[in-house]
Amino acid sequence: MAIALLPVIAILLGLGIWQVERRGEKLALIDRVARGLAAAPVLAPGPAQWAAIDRDAAYRRLRITGRYDFCRTRLAQAVTDLGPGKWVMTPLVTDRGFTVFVNRGFLPDGQRLPDCKTVPDTAVTVSGLLRLSEPKGGFLRANDPAADRWYSRDVAAMGQGLAPLAPYFIDADRSGDGWPRGGMTVIRFPNNHLVYALTWFGLALLTGWFAWRAWRGRGEA
Repeated sequence: MAIALLPVIAILLGLGIWQVERRGEKLALIDRVARGLAAAPVLAPGPAQWAAIDRDAAYRRLRITGRYDFCRTRLAQAVTDLGPGKWVMTPLVTDRGFTVFVNRGFLPDGQRLPDCKTVPDTAVTVSGLLRLSEPKGGFLRANDPAADRWYSRDVAAMGQGLAPLAPYFIDADRSGDGWPRGGMTVIRFPNNHLVYALTWFGLALLTGWFAWRAWRGRGEA
């Protein structure tokens, strides 16, 4: 029995170590978001800077000026505190010559966007947070570009034919009370990994104690 419990102890210790690593990643994310929110908006990165964009750039405050291509809007599945709906992803042709998708905000189920051909074509300045593209799709649900069905905000797939296209998108700040509603980026992240780690380590210790008792009992038999 003692020998049989050794793999269980190893698995429990591995789970504990994994939670410690996840805690470090979560603390880094929380710190990165806090620093990004505290900083003043900067110009959205242009093509010369795209190669250097990594996860450390996420949640940086940006601003950009250009014109929306409303008829190229894509709707990505979303579930928020306001219920189920869609993220409204619209490409913005910038005054610097490249295109970037802007998540204009949340559109609840039952709400509809106006006909794209009736929306005034005017220059806008957008401020918001830099977000990394979400390729392929959501959990167990792959994006289906041919059917215009999106479960994640995969800007490369959404923007087929648009060039040069930024490899990130911008979560727009909230502007007014209408739809779509911006400013809904999740910026609070639960961090219970230390509790989970202690739980796994505690179970490993308890299992080790049972293994030791079993081994000791064998020696006394």
